[in-house]
Amino acid sequence: MRRWSKKDRPRSKDDGKMNVKTMETSILQARQKDLESPVSEYPSLPPLPSPRGRDKRTLMLLLTPILLTAVLIFALILVSPRATSPTTQQLTSSNWSGYCVASDLNTPQPQVTSLSASWTVPAVSVSIGNSYSAAWIGVGGQFDKTLIQAGTEQDSIDGREVYTAWYELLPRDAVTIDSLSISSGDKITGSISLSNQTANTWLIEITDVTNGQSFEKSIVYVSSMLSAEWIVEAPMLVNRVATLANFGQITFTDCKATIGGVTGTINSFPSGQITLNGRQHVELATVSTYTSGGSSFTVNYDGWQNT
Repeated sequence: MRRWSKKDRPRSKDDGKMNVKTMETSILQARQKDLESPVSEYPSLPPLPSPRGRDKRTLMLLLTPILLTAVLIFALILVSPRATSPTTQQLTSSNWSGYCVASDLNTPQPQVTSLSASWTVPAVSVSIGNSYSAAWIGVGGQFDKTLIQAGTEQDSIDGREVYTAWYELLPRDAVTIDSLSISSGDKITGSISLSNQTANTWLIEITDVTNGQSFEKSIVYVSSMLSAEWIVEAPMLVNRVATLANFGQITFTDCKATIGGVTGTINSFPSGQITLNGRQHVELATVSTYTSGGSSFTVNYDGWQNT
């Protein structure tokens, strides 16, 4: 079939004119096409986030610094050195029961310059034979033969109770303090302190809080200064350990010491818990663990032993 060229195409008399009806039809068709066109043919904007999505992002922004801070604190706890209390060693003795402290129990240094404590004088049980017990505080003696002591003695002698206060500087004998009248039930406070290190001068103080009597004495003594002790003892009698009197129990309170310029309680320093063992390793006096932050403990009488 022959195709007409634009040049040769027959023209109708209406060529060049827009028929009104045709225009209206075209407009209607265009509108219908617009209505039928899918939305995807038009430029689209990214959807707005929902309110819930915005809340989640806001919450994460708020929580992130908190979580990072918590992680940092936890990491610091893991890597930082942990403070630990000094250890307590279990020790035994043939005539001591209580606690000792030092700068170090293996290699002690001469750093003890004072100690103090309080206790109540117990009512001793009268025994058939003579028996003896002493409660005291001291500097030195645990690692060497120097020892400054001050305390009370509660004995059963010739069928009666005997109570005294005393002090001792080894190797010399104990000195009875006649100016103090001691009775069972009296509260005692005692202290030993280095008052002049250059002159090796020490001050011994004992006070009977119950009756108001007190004693103090300045002495010159070369101490090792290696240890401090709070002790219940079966005293030495003619170079032998005497029969331990039944003292029931003695509680030391307000136990403090100064070592290397630091003042603290028993648990502030390396310490030894000392149990008094008699013949055949029979426990004659046992010691409780310290309480009240390391400032208090009790020694209990557990048996007797002949001289």
